[in-house]
Amino acid sequence: MIVITAASGQLGRLVLHELLKSVPANQLVAAVRNPEKVSDFASLGVQVRQIDYTQPHTLDIAFAGAEKVLLISSSEIGDRVTQHTNVINACKQAGVKLLAYTSLLHADSSPLPLAAEHYQTEVVLKESGVPYVILRNSWYTENYIVSIPVALEYGAVMGCAGEAKIASAARADYAAAAATVLLANDQAGKVYELSGDVAYTLSEFAAEVSQQSGKQVIYQNLSEDEYINVLKNAGLPEPVAVMLAESETGAAKGGLFDDSQTLSQLIGRPTTTLSESIQAVLKL
Repeated sequence: MIVITAASGQLGRLVLHELLKSVPANQLVAAVRNPEKVSDFASLGVQVRQIDYTQPHTLDIAFAGAEKVLLISSSEIGDRVTQHTNVINACKQAGVKLLAYTSLLHADSSPLPLAAEHYQTEVVLKESGVPYVILRNSWYTENYIVSIPVALEYGAVMGCAGEAKIASAARADYAAAAATVLLANDQAGKVYELSGDVAYTLSEFAAEVSQQSGKQVIYQNLSEDEYINVLKNAGLPEPVAVMLAESETGAAKGGLFDDSQTLSQLIGRPTTTLSESIQAVLKL
């Protein structure tokens, strides 16, 4: 039995879809806070169990009988290590044979502030005695393409990453990697640095949007503080704005670059190109 945590989220749902291609539905568990959000999976025969990373008793119930678990990292920055530790302890109690964790690219050396909680979780995981595999994911391409409508409206992509190379990949690529690892043997102890095959700068991103849309879009590089203000004025809560801007600054220091092509090797196909991702948005 394979349990996917945060299964109602964008990544979790994609992982479940991948697993359903080769695993009977009744051998999969969608572990979520709100079961109603995965009613479509329940209708296919997937088991649904309610969990909360902050409530250890729900985790004990969710992982009962589990052979493998995918821990999709919490979105609650600042509380992640405690929440992840609860999951790790519950997996140990349940005798889980493999716990896969979605971490951040080069978490042990990354300049992105987000990396700290991921790396702390990795340390807890390694010290727990639970067999583990770590999926160090780079940025989702979706983090950028979601801004395309605004970029087209104002004629500019804004950020503070300078001309840094960003090796992002589509969320579906990372989901395929997670499913591959969960279905494979002999994964315990492995650490995968996962990123897109072809890196790009935000200037190149803006140029591709321009080419495909037929409307001129430039990249406007800002200071970190300026970018925080732009994001806040766009309606993002200050903590989220700060997190995104700090991540861009980390990218400017090389934090989102990797050219190992480990992701494409793992999933057995090239990663989704930037052009393909932009095309999918502009066709909507």
